[in-house]
This record gives sequence, C-alpha cells and structure tokens, in this order.
Amino acid sequence: MPQVGDVAPTFSATATDGSTIRLGEFAGKWVVLYFYPKDDTPGCTKEACGFRDVYTQIQQKGAVVLGVSADSAKSHAKFTEKFKLPFPLLADEDKTIVQAYGVWGEKTFMGRKYLGIQRATFLIGPDGRVKAVWPKVKAEAHAAEVLAAL
Repeated sequence: MPQVGDVAPTFSATATDGSTIRLGEFAGKWVVLYFYPKDDTPGCTKEACGFRDVYTQIQQKGAVVLGVSADSAKSHAKFTEKFKLPFPLLADEDKTIVQAYGVWGEKTFMGRKYLGIQRATFLIGPDGRVKAVWPKVKAEAHAAEVLAAL
C-alpha cells in the first residue's frame, strides 16, 4: 500500500461513461482516489453518496474524486444513475489498480474468508505524490474527513 510521500501508482481504466481515465490527466490537481468493494451495497452507497453530497466543496478545493471497484463500467453506470453521482467510477475488472494500491486482499464476513477490496482512500497531491491515506474507512463520515484534509 502506498504511503504518504510515495509517488502514486499510475493507472488507466474505463470510466462510467465508457471513456478511459488516466491518473496522469490530473497532474497539477488534487485527486481523491477511493476504493470500495461493490456497487449498490449499503456501505458503498453511503460512502459514494457522502462524496456526492460534498462534491461541490471538494471541487472548490481544486480536487477531483475517482471511485474504484472491480465492478464493470455497466454496473458503475447503473449505480451512478441511481444515486446521481457527479464523479466517475472506474472499472478495475482485472484488479490491476486495486493490487497496485494494496487494497486487494483477504477479508472476513460472518466467519467466512474471501478475497476482496478493502475500503481505503488515497489523497494524491498536484505533484503526483500521496499526501494522505485512510486504510480503514468508516463509510458514513468519510467524505467529511477527506474534505477536512483538503
């Protein structure tokens, strides 16, 4: 998992609208890169809607928000439409990005172990370096934490 001061791993991925987004496109801007397990599930919906609700304030700070999960772009499009998310979600179906950021790993739910995406967020500075890391995120209050850090 990248730490504060590290150069953020580069990536390109298909976005909600079918376009390709590359991290390098945002050089000179703040990037809120958040990873979540699955579209349209309770915690992920709370987190996405939290970012939606403070998105204008995040933009005013000169930042963009990018959400990443292993769901398809089609799934992301449904999720975005249903909850009117104003920022792109990136499809990482081959798990390249989640592995580069160290958020793919073993999880436990109700005693069952499985591989999945750990909920985590990285704040990437205009210089392409990681400025803050939230390795364990509480979905409800997380957007406010990120906004405060900006």
